Amino acid sequence: MAEMIFTDENFQAEAMESDIPVMVDFYADWCGPCKAMAPMVEQLAEEYAGKVKIGKINAEENPDTAERFEIMSIPTFVFLKGGETVEVLTGGTTKQALAQKLDAML
Repeated sequence: MAEMIFTDENFQAEAMESDIPVMVDFYADWCGPCKAMAPMVEQLAEEYAGKVKIGKINAEENPDTAERFEIMSIPTFVFLKGGETVEVLTGGTTKQALAQKLDAML
């Protein structure tokens, strides 16, 4: 598994203080669109390994981080660079659309 698992406990160190860009997938276990996106997120994590840190965070189990980013619906993808939010995409999307956002951060 190439993707990172973020939690409220490790989010500051792993995502906000990362020296490479980060894509965070806010999801929940019961969310159908989240499950549909999971294989694409995993593929992107492998393809961008070492260039972009890609990870998931369960929005229900990590309410502090979900609240910090004002997550109202899932899946939501948050793109971070230097600890700053660069872009937010809400809802199911294509692998190509995610890759374009990732490329824009590099």
